[in-house]
Amino acid sequence: MTPAETTFRVVLSCLLATGVVSAAEPVERQPVDEAWFTGPMLAPSAGTLPRGHMLVEPYLYDVVSPHSDGFGSLTYVNYGLTDRLTVGLIPTFGYNRIGGGAGSSHVGVGDVSVQAQWRLTQFDADSGLPTMSINVQQSFPAGRFDRLGRRPGNGFGSGARTTTLGWYVQSYFWMPNGRLLRTRFNFSHAYSRSVGIEDVSVYGTAQGFRGRAKPGSVSTANLAFEYSLTRNWALALDLVHRQAGRTHVVGRSSTSATADVERSDGGGASFAFAPAVEYNWSASLGLLLGLRVIPRTRSAPASVTPAVALNMVF
Repeated sequence: MTPAETTFRVVLSCLLATGVVSAAEPVERQPVDEAWFTGPMLAPSAGTLPRGHMLVEPYLYDVVSPHSDGFGSLTYVNYGLTDRLTVGLIPTFGYNRIGGGAGSSHVGVGDVSVQAQWRLTQFDADSGLPTMSINVQQSFPAGRFDRLGRRPGNGFGSGARTTTLGWYVQSYFWMPNGRLLRTRFNFSHAYSRSVGIEDVSVYGTAQGFRGRAKPGSVSTANLAFEYSLTRNWALALDLVHRQAGRTHVVGRSSTSATADVERSDGGGASFAFAPAVEYNWSASLGLLLGLRVIPRTRSAPASVTPAVALNMVF
C-alpha cells in the first residue's frame, strides 16, 4: 500500500467515525418538513405566513456595554393577509441603566414599526430556487427622545420616521451527512427623516438647545445559518455587516458661548456575530437563546447582548 493510499484510508476512517461521511451511499437526506426551526437571532424569514395564520415572537434582551445596560423587548406580531403577503407590527420597550445615576426612571415605550412582506418565489429543492421576498418597514416615533432633563436614560426612541427597504433570501442545503442547513441572506437600507429637538436629547444635546437632528442612513447585510442537529434541536449563527452614515445636528444653544451648534456624530462600519441555540417543541413553537457580539470600533464601543425569544405560530 502506497503512502497516499494509507493517508486516504486514515482520513476516510475519521470522516466515517464523525458521521460527516456515511459508508452507505447515497446518504439519505433529511426531509425539509422534519426539521423544526425558530429562525436565527437577527435575520428575519424570507417566507410569508399562510393566509389567516399569525406569528407572535417576543424578544427579551440586555445590551451590555461599558458603563451601561440597555434592557429591552421587541415583539414581532405578523399576520398572513394572503399566502404571499404578510403584514405586521413591531412594538418595543426599554429600560436603561447608566453609570452616574442618569439612567431610566421607569420602563418606557420605544418606537413602533409596521411592516409588509411580499413573497416573490418559493423554495424548490429540485431547481434550487430560493424563497425571496421584499420587505418594507415604517417606524413611527412613539418613544421619548428629547426634553429629558436630568434623565437622558429615559430616551427610548429616535423621534424620526424611518423607512426601511429589505431584500430577503432563504434556502436549504444538505450537508454531507444528510442533515439540513437553512441559510438566509438579507439586505436592507434604512432612511430617516429629520426631527426637531429641544433641550437634553438622545442626540447628545444639552439643556437650552433648539434645533434639528438628521440620523444617517443605515445599510445592513446579514448572512445567517441554521443547522438541524435533531428534529427538535438546532444551532444558529448570524454574521452582520452594518454601514451607518453620520447623524447631523444643527441648532442654537442658549447656554453655549457660541450660540450656533452644528456637528456630525457617529457613522462608520461595524460587524456583529450572533450564535444561538434553538429548541423546538413543534413546527409552530420554539425557543431561542442567543448572544450578539459587536466588537469595538472607532465610532462605537463594544457590546454584548444576551437574548431569549419565543416563536409561536397560530
